[in-house]
Amino acid sequence: MEDGGGWEPGAPGVLRLPSGRLVRGRGLRRPPPEGPPPAYGVYLLGRRPPDMPWAYDWLHWPDFQLPGSRGGARRLFAEAWTRSRTDRVEIACGGGRGRTGTALACLAVLDGVPPHEAVAFVRTHYHWHAVETPWQRRYVERFTG
Repeated sequence: MEDGGGWEPGAPGVLRLPSGRLVRGRGLRRPPPEGPPPAYGVYLLGRRPPDMPWAYDWLHWPDFQLPGSRGGARRLFAEAWTRSRTDRVEIACGGGRGRTGTALACLAVLDGVPPHEAVAFVRTHYHWHAVETPWQRRYVERFTG
């Protein structure tokens, strides 16, 4: 089991991957949850996010769509997964469900969850409405690490 990277298990938005790594998902339209800030964030938005006081990357990803760059998404998901072993990693979009849920499902695939089970895993352990569109679900099902 990994050490989880410093998030508190059970804290709002924190997803425990099968390895024990913890990643926080959230919606940027709501205030950040109480507790420590992330060490690294991946922000999935149609336009560049405001500057954050921690390391972060932006992936161009309009609401209800797919990532603008699939190669860029794969690289950022791998970076987030790697950093989550030791750092507090946050994945966020506007609402915290569709794009965030899709990215968290891809991290679950990187962590060993079979792609055809990753959406159900995230819906069970993160948010019941994660991965909002059929094309986001297909993206996860076809995602390879």
